[in-house]
Amino acid sequence: MINNLRVTFLGTGTSQGIPIIGSTHPVCLSDNPKDKRLRVSVLLSWDDYNYVIDCGPDFRQQMLTHNVRHLDGILYTHEHSDHTAGLDDIRPFFFRQGNIPIYAHKRVVESLKTRFGYIFQEKNKYPGAPTVNINFINNNESFKIGNSKVIPINVLHNELQVFGFRLGDFTYLTDVKSIEHKEIEKIKGSKVVVVNALRLEPHISHFNLEEAIAFIKDVNPDKAYFTHISHLLGFHDEVEKILPKNIHLAYDNLTITI
Repeated sequence: MINNLRVTFLGTGTSQGIPIIGSTHPVCLSDNPKDKRLRVSVLLSWDDYNYVIDCGPDFRQQMLTHNVRHLDGILYTHEHSDHTAGLDDIRPFFFRQGNIPIYAHKRVVESLKTRFGYIFQEKNKYPGAPTVNINFINNNESFKIGNSKVIPINVLHNELQVFGFRLGDFTYLTDVKSIEHKEIEKIKGSKVVVVNALRLEPHISHFNLEEAIAFIKDVNPDKAYFTHISHLLGFHDEVEKILPKNIHLAYDNLTITI
């Protein structure tokens, strides 16, 4: 069991982030720092361990912002670019520490091998490329990171399988559109649950706000945070006012302790 797990929201935005390049949408023009969202990721810290869930295109900026000096591994939810495109930026960690462990579904690893072939190359490898240690995640099979057990949670992102993760009293889910009852049972009892809430209107592959609230009411944690947020959800401060008292919008650089 993890004691004093610190969860830092490195990014809480959707695939384009907020502001969107060239957008004149009012949320994209907002001066409120809570309306500026990098691509979605969290840093999990306890004892002397640091793990990130997902490693998107803003990974370098996120590591610099939080002065992360070492990284014990990366857990991948799925293979989409906003969750994986920063893999090359593990190089400074690799140069100091050696091989960096990654944890992912076999399908996700195959995607990474296609996109970052030079990282996984075994012969005549470029000397400046990082190297990873691959750990496959299988549904219904817990695994260990640091001194903690992780329970994978199987969800669907439209028709794409995605993993969420439960560590002790904390569950992190993103890019969820549907989830089976048996997977919900794995989440129940969590004190804190994080889940995606993309926008107000329904979406083919993400919970909208109404669906996310209904999901949280079903799993009934002490507290919940919404992430993977688009500009179409609205201004942070306005949405926060209409949420149930135990549900909050996460924002970039928020840190909570469980």
